[in-house]
Amino acid sequence: MKKFIAEFFRRGLVACGFGPLILAILYLVLHRQGVVQTLTVNEVCLGIVSLTALAFVAGGMNAVYQMERLPLMAAILIHGGVLYFSYLATYLLNSWLEWGVTPVLMFTGIFVAGYLMIWAVIYAVMKKRTARLNEVWKQKHHRAQE
Repeated sequence: MKKFIAEFFRRGLVACGFGPLILAILYLVLHRQGVVQTLTVNEVCLGIVSLTALAFVAGGMNAVYQMERLPLMAAILIHGGVLYFSYLATYLLNSWLEWGVTPVLMFTGIFVAGYLMIWAVIYAVMKKRTARLNEVWKQKHHRAQE
């Protein structure tokens, strides 16, 4: 557990620097779309702190895949669950998502679809990479037997 916590903090600290950058891009896009014209000091501070915390958690949670005794499906569920609640809390806290059943259900659907698409891409890439490595290993093994 000590190893997980240390890795969580290391990864989180690396990622949390991107929080303010992501927030600046988000506010710039919202401004260009005419959604946000001005921001209060409180909105900016809350945005910076909450996005930095979100980036820290999102970056740190990747350490869950380093836990050797944790089955992959459990790691995926823990990772996805923590990210879901972190993103939902951040969006609600910053009023980027309205409180209510319909907005939360829409957010949930979009989050789950996006999470599944990302994992499908990761799975496809890893499967292809594994097949390639197996082929290289077979060729080397075959040459060694000759």
